Amino acid sequence: MADFWVWVTLGLLTLATLITRASLLLFGESVQLPTAVEKALRYAPACALAAIVVPDLVFSYGQLDLSLDNYRLLAATAAGMFFVITRNMLWTIVFGMGVFTLLRLLLG
Repeated sequence: MADFWVWVTLGLLTLATLITRASLLLFGESVQLPTAVEKALRYAPACALAAIVVPDLVFSYGQLDLSLDNYRLLAATAAGMFFVITRNMLWTIVFGMGVFTLLRLLLG
């Protein structure tokens, strides 16, 4: 009986995903969002990325870690400063990973 409810749940989740995604493809231009919503949606990718990345930077083993022993946070901070100076995303990634690797090798 438990398998039945798992399959029902998967089916309903699939249906919900199809409806929400297909609605934009099917109705596309005929649905006009308010200007305020369109402006707000421009920030959605950055917000989603921050929601994924920031917890990984500030938490270690489930505990908030803002110490100097948190090499991920230090490397991200250095990469952020590098980006502000250079405005080059590719070199920022290379720089951040380089700083992280050096911190781990030299201090870890």
